[in-house]
Amino acid sequence: MSQPTEFLSYFGFHTTPFTREIRVQDLFVHEIYKDTLEHLLHTVNQRMSATLIAPAGTGKTALLRALKSRLPDTRYRVHYVKVTNLSKRDFCREIAASVGADAARIYPALVRRIQERFANTLDTDSLRPVLLVDEAHAMSPDLLGILRILTTFDMDNRLVVSIILTGQPPLAKALRHQKLEDVAQRMAHQATLRLLSRKETDAYIRHRCQITGVSACPFDQGAMEAIFEIGHGNLRATDHLAFKALEMAHHASCNTVDSNHVTTARGMLCL
Repeated sequence: MSQPTEFLSYFGFHTTPFTREIRVQDLFVHEIYKDTLEHLLHTVNQRMSATLIAPAGTGKTALLRALKSRLPDTRYRVHYVKVTNLSKRDFCREIAASVGADAARIYPALVRRIQERFANTLDTDSLRPVLLVDEAHAMSPDLLGILRILTTFDMDNRLVVSIILTGQPPLAKALRHQKLEDVAQRMAHQATLRLLSRKETDAYIRHRCQITGVSACPFDQGAMEAIFEIGHGNLRATDHLAFKALEMAHHASCNTVDSNHVTTARGMLCL
């Protein structure tokens, strides 16, 4: 197999295509993406919280990046936390580190410091704090319950921080738990994303090629169809298939990617 630089120049790419390293302004925008982003912006502007629930590979984290870029630094202070298998204390420590709150060994004191940090951001810095919580489907009911505490100020009579909970469909099921009724009621909007249609997948592939510098899309229509049939409009699967198919075509000294290259690529990926 040839070196990466040869792979890029072979097809005329200026930068590596179909990777996660993409500028916000270069993200592919389709109707539901645009509508979802506008709904989340409206919710944050109202100082309220929301959920963003969608299957894996539909661009949730990319949309969070776009949301952050649309919230001006002169009005908002945006923090990002990605959930893994954390205890309540460790989750709060992650939030504390993100917002710049002093750490505390005792859990209740840690929660208070996070709340104080949010309040100071609003009252002293005149900035609205926004907390983006990614991979929230991994949160247990006890962990999700912390959000009720973190959003309660002045005897629950004041809106201070907006929280955007982002995760896969199990998050919606978790929020329907009786113990989390109060948390669910604090979510003023539930946003969603979906898989791309056949036509949108075609446009997505052409867009990703265009922003990386090629003058003509190297995928023929058969390759486009194969990528959609295999990836079903999943952005992550589409990226992996397209990138690997380009490698297969390059290795075979073909200037155009066809369906055979996509089929071969599928056998080399865990899809």
